[in-house]
Amino acid sequence: MHKFKAKNKNKLDNPKRREILPPKETLERLGLMAEDTMADVGCGIGYFTLPAAKIINKENKIYALDILDEMLDEVKNKSKEFKLENIVAVKTAEYDLKLEDKSVSFVIMVNVLHEIEDKIRILKEIHRILKPGGRIAVIDFEKKETEMGPPVDHRLSREETLGLLESAEFEMLNAIEISDAFYGLVAVKQYKRRLE
Repeated sequence: MHKFKAKNKNKLDNPKRREILPPKETLERLGLMAEDTMADVGCGIGYFTLPAAKIINKENKIYALDILDEMLDEVKNKSKEFKLENIVAVKTAEYDLKLEDKSVSFVIMVNVLHEIEDKIRILKEIHRILKPGGRIAVIDFEKKETEMGPPVDHRLSREETLGLLESAEFEMLNAIEISDAFYGLVAVKQYKRRLE
C-alpha cells in the first residue's frame, strides 16, 4: 500500500494545493453546515480541520483523527495559535476511530481511502460513528497520471469508491468536480429496515 509519510507533511499545504483544493470552499461544496459535528479521518496537518472551524458552530466539535502524533501535534499547535477551541485531536488506530457510536454528523476523508488496506472495514467504522442521516465526504485522486499524488495503480476511480461506499451501506448523495487531479463524493449513512 502507498502510505503518506509524516516527513512529507509540507506537501499538504502549499500554494498549488490551495489553488486546486481550496479548503473552506471545498467543505462548503461538500455540504458541511454550521450545525454539523465533524470528524476529519486522516486529518494530517489540519488542512480541512482548521477551516471547518470557520463553518461549524463554536459549540459543536470537530474531531481531528490521525494515527501519527506528529500530525496531531501540528493540529493542536495551530488550534491554539488561531484560538479554535472546538477542535479535538484524537490519536486513532487504523480501524478504530476512538469515537462513540453515532457521535458525528459529517465525516471527511481526503486522499486517505486509497491508503487503507481493508477499505470496507474503515468505511464500516465510519458508518458506526455517524449519526442517523450522517454524511461521508470522500476526496481522492483521479485514477490517472497527475502532477501530484500516488502511482496510478494505487488510486481508486470514482466508480470504485462509489462501489465501496455502497458495500459499506452508504447511499450516494452528490458528486463534485474539484479539479483534474481530485474528485469528491458525498454519501449518506443507510439503515437496514427491520422486518416487522
